[in-house]
Amino acid sequence: MKKTFILLFSLLSLMACQESNSDQTLDTASIFQLNSDWENQDGEFMKLVDLQGKTLVMVMIYTSCKTACPQLTGAMSEIEKSLGKYDPSKIRLVLVSIDPEVDTPAQMKNYLKINEFEGEQWLFLRGSQEATREFANVLSMKYKQISPVDFSHSNIISVISNKGILTYQKEGLTINTTEVVQAIQQQMN
Repeated sequence: MKKTFILLFSLLSLMACQESNSDQTLDTASIFQLNSDWENQDGEFMKLVDLQGKTLVMVMIYTSCKTACPQLTGAMSEIEKSLGKYDPSKIRLVLVSIDPEVDTPAQMKNYLKINEFEGEQWLFLRGSQEATREFANVLSMKYKQISPVDFSHSNIISVISNKGILTYQKEGLTINTTEVVQAIQQQMN
């Protein structure tokens, strides 16, 4: 009985070591370290680590925005077109809502459709208020609700490596998408 207990304890200890070693494969600066839950445009829940292995191009917006967000969305469209031929299984073009109360899966799906963002490479996510704030802080993206239907926010496009490391950011509404595309291509090589 004592030998069985020792063997069981040893196996559990070994499994715990293997689990902690797999967690250590992520860089401490990786967005994949964030453990929050996110809902996509199809109503499916995921974690950011589910995107591991893909180069990410991310922008934080909200669907009812009438000023900056349409320009950021246009820049994302231009970036995709400028990439030319690429493997859509290796890249994700990700919109992250800063207004998860309004941006329901149906609203996000409609936004993607209106903007003709089709294919597996396009992903729209919403999280809890806490998860959204945490993620915005990681990307150094500032936002603040200034009325019941409007936000003041940074206009940033971020490129994240397949290991979850922020490798490039461009801020502003007159974004030189050529630089962003070059940063994406560096990550994909």
